[in-house]
Amino acid sequence: MSLSKAVIQGVVVREPEKRFSSNNVAVSNFTINITPNNDEASLLRVIALGRLAETVADNVKKGAMVVVDGQLQTNTVKSQTGEERKIVELQASNVELMGSGAASIKEKPQSMQEEILQLSDEDFSDELIGDDEIPF
Repeated sequence: MSLSKAVIQGVVVREPEKRFSSNNVAVSNFTINITPNNDEASLLRVIALGRLAETVADNVKKGAMVVVDGQLQTNTVKSQTGEERKIVELQASNVELMGSGAASIKEKPQSMQEEILQLSDEDFSDELIGDDEIPF
């Protein structure tokens, strides 16, 4: 178990693969490039579980910009030659799409925010107190 919390932004370079564990829990894995330029890629494997895994598999596509919040962990994997090596992975607790794909996932919260902004601009304008009405 790891106590390392991370928030990382990157571009999806491999589409999410959804599968189910032996306990019938959805698991989605995808890979992001976390380097800001394209000179040399720094890839990070992201793991999503449960309901988040299903949402990721349905909405995240190759080329999308994402911000992932989660915990860093190490995992031992076997290469094609049979050699074992350790890799760092990010177990996601939250995945946000950035850019054009964000509207489909965040559509409801944005409309709620617009509604709150309308309420704050319209409903309390009559109750503003002028400087000459302050009692001290």
